[in-house]
Amino acid sequence: MSKKTLVLGASLKEERYSNIAIYRLRKYNMETVAIGMRTGMVDDVKIHKELLPFKGIDTVTLYLNAQRQPQYYDYIISLKPQRVIFNPGTENPEFYEKLNQAGIKSEVACTLVLLGTGQY
Repeated sequence: MSKKTLVLGASLKEERYSNIAIYRLRKYNMETVAIGMRTGMVDDVKIHKELLPFKGIDTVTLYLNAQRQPQYYDYIISLKPQRVIFNPGTENPEFYEKLNQAGIKSEVACTLVLLGTGQY
């Protein structure tokens, strides 16, 4: 079953993990949407700059460090995802608490590892 995923902090740079994650999510036929600092395409996924009210998001996978996350707290919670994945370097106990209060699971993990090991 496809888990619609929002990649937040998406990059057009091929060496960035967020970029690799988009390719990998699409390889596993996951419906994928993305928000980043610059618009463009990664595989068949458009990166948006604006915070769009995406529907049916199962997972938000974060590629923003903790200092850059607060401006996105309300937005992420408004999407009502099932979970938020905090990739290495994005750990943020303050946000885990806010998500928990909103009934959203937070997972400290690597999206690439979860996909590669069939645990996504």
